[in-house]
Amino acid sequence: MKKIILLGIGILFLSISIFFMILYLNLFTLGYSFLEYVHFINSRIECLLFYIGVILIIIDLKKER
Repeated sequence: MKKIILLGIGILFLSISIFFMILYLNLFTLGYSFLEYVHFINSRIECLLFYIGVILIIIDLKKER
């Protein structure tokens, strides 16, 4: 049960962060370059959930079965 909850939280974090990354693609219409976009994404808390979600999923998959 704990494994399913950890996997669910990881997937939830990934989906939230990917949603905001796609939403912030509108910055290109304002004249941002790709490197400025990457820097902006790495400075936003809601997009940093991507890394936490990936780590949670990796931890969940590496646990003993």
